[in-house]
Amino acid sequence: MSIKSDRWIQRMSEQQGMIEPYVKEQVKVDASGEKLISYGTSSYGYDVRCAAEFKVFTNIHSAIVDPKDFDEKSLVTIEDDVCIIPPNSFALARTVEYFRIPKNVLTICLGKSTYARCGIIVNVTPLEPEWEGHVTLEFSNTTTLPAKIYANEGVAQMLFFESDEQCETTYKQRGGKYQGQTGVTLPKA
Repeated sequence: MSIKSDRWIQRMSEQQGMIEPYVKEQVKVDASGEKLISYGTSSYGYDVRCAAEFKVFTNIHSAIVDPKDFDEKSLVTIEDDVCIIPPNSFALARTVEYFRIPKNVLTICLGKSTYARCGIIVNVTPLEPEWEGHVTLEFSNTTTLPAKIYANEGVAQMLFFESDEQCETTYKQRGGKYQGQTGVTLPKA
């Protein structure tokens, strides 16, 4: 198994639509010159952006968080260029980018250091071979202060590992429940 470089990521995105939209350089400023949290291709990965669609956990309705019977009343939907996550709380979002993972590739997501240094942890489960969709991002604010997430800026980095052999059953072949997801996707039992 080997980690894939910027050239491989570019080739797979341009020829096979692995990442759409694909940005082949590291973007650090917008058109007006304002600094951004970087996104786009890096040396051995791809920095994804967060869309302007968030779901923030709330205890207004005293709902119980149950992965087998998820109650949408435990979330508040926010559509904005920023999201404020309350102290010691959690939010869901999605990537701007849509992914189509090749059948011999495993993709791992890591948080960006800019957010990690602010106590904001990004958690994403691996993107398995032949999975596709918008990636649902999980943000934990581990601080005792409100924390800000910026839409359309970098939030996490994807690393791509190509195996030297095909897996026996891909995510698509086994009918994975999150296949083809769009938007912020909530837990499914």
